Amino acid sequence: MTTTEWITDIALLLVVFRQLREDRLDLKTFLIPLGIVAFVAHSYLHSVPTGGNDLVLIGTLVGVGAALGIAGGVYTRVRRAGEHVLIKAGAVSAILWVLGMGARMGFQLWTGHGGADDVARFSLAHDITSTQAWVAAFVLMALTEVVTRLATIFVRGRMLTTGPATAATHRVGARP
Repeated sequence: MTTTEWITDIALLLVVFRQLREDRLDLKTFLIPLGIVAFVAHSYLHSVPTGGNDLVLIGTLVGVGAALGIAGGVYTRVRRAGEHVLIKAGAVSAILWVLGMGARMGFQLWTGHGGADDVARFSLAHDITSTQAWVAAFVLMALTEVVTRLATIFVRGRMLTTGPATAATHRVGARP
């Protein structure tokens, strides 16, 4: 793994650890992780192979990323405090995030230190046409995990700001 790969993988892991302490749901909550995965996608996602079973591999890992992201968003505490929405990643959310990010790091390390032949045999046996299919699958898995986690948190936050408590404060004559 290159230094850049280590830095981006660790930065993605640190995103959720930063949320272990409660903080406001704001623009930086979305921009930091999206910026990191955008950088990774720009750096490594040069094409999305469609031959053989490449799309099956990609679709499977994107599905895993979506499941991890949604579950991570569900297990992130989202609450309203006055005018602000606060979020805090719980233990389950952190574990899911580390599992997803850690699995990708582990795969990179394994293929770089002796596992490449096993991946090549698996690819041949399952009609996966190139290493770019694996790259695309893991990059899109990460992107999907980040986007679905953030989307889940966003929706949960919006539900708090447009729910009954907000409606009650906007009635004519209602006390805030």
